[in-house]
Amino acid sequence: MAHSETVFAPSSAPLEIAALVLPRASILEVASVLDPMRNANRHLGREGFRWRVVSPDGAAVPLTCGIELPAVGPLAAAEGADVLIVIAGYNQSEIATRPLIAGIRRMAGRFRMVGAVDAGPWVLARAGLLDGHRATVHWEDLEDFALAHPAIDVVPDRFVISRNRFTAGGAAPAADLMLHLIGARCGAALAGQVAASFLYEAQADGARPQRPGMLPQARDARLVAALRQMSAHLEEVLPLDAIARAQGLSLRRLEQLFRAGLGQGPAAAYLELRLQAARRMIIDTRHSLQEVALRCGFMDPTSFSRAFRRRFGAPPGRVRAAVRRG
Repeated sequence: MAHSETVFAPSSAPLEIAALVLPRASILEVASVLDPMRNANRHLGREGFRWRVVSPDGAAVPLTCGIELPAVGPLAAAEGADVLIVIAGYNQSEIATRPLIAGIRRMAGRFRMVGAVDAGPWVLARAGLLDGHRATVHWEDLEDFALAHPAIDVVPDRFVISRNRFTAGGAAPAADLMLHLIGARCGAALAGQVAASFLYEAQADGARPQRPGMLPQARDARLVAALRQMSAHLEEVLPLDAIARAQGLSLRRLEQLFRAGLGQGPAAAYLELRLQAARRMIIDTRHSLQEVALRCGFMDPTSFSRAFRRRFGAPPGRVRAAVRRG
């Protein structure tokens, strides 16, 4: 029987969560979902939250760090939980088989809410469970996810709650989401205690962007805003004077700001963002090298290959071949 009531509401009843963890997920993503609940129970002095880990075949799940995570059983073992959360990382398109997708689709109505973390939204989308909902995914996948699933309102937020669905863009956003859940059910004070236990400053507003700026050493708000603008325009590269004007700066002042904050000029920083994006696509997607070049603002494949080789020590094709051999 389908449930419509949200779990993000005050309640003293225990909430039971089934985490479907796919092979090649990250241990940090799993911990970000489970450990806040464990810590909340410690502060509550009772079981406000219960959880179980299930896997596609019921066997222990190999994570990206080499550790195997025990599971209580296959997807069917999630039966009876209030919430199902799909945690996925690399190669979800191959790991999440058609029978698994069909099983998730068939069981979805038995949970009060269904959610996903990192690449997990791809799995829910393939099952048709996010159509008509707002959702997010890891920022590296946002463009491809939106193109592949036009029936979903894709946003670049840290986490999104959309009626009886929720999605989080990665490990840290998943922790934010779980702290939000703890606060909604048990009060903001408890959520604060849990965050303090992990020395973690939670981003309570899920609508905040997943990445305020690509380079963590950026501190000046105008510098962060300029980097964000660059990151949003990798394919159609903006003129530097347009970026300067958007921040109310002269081109010379923008140059000074970048050199003071990052130790490099805006042109070099912009190129770095584009090349790093290209490298991620080459490693993590099946896009042709020509498409990767175009998506990262390189109209000429030769200039792209030259810039890529200068930055990473090998041409794009060789990097992709090495990854596939590995």
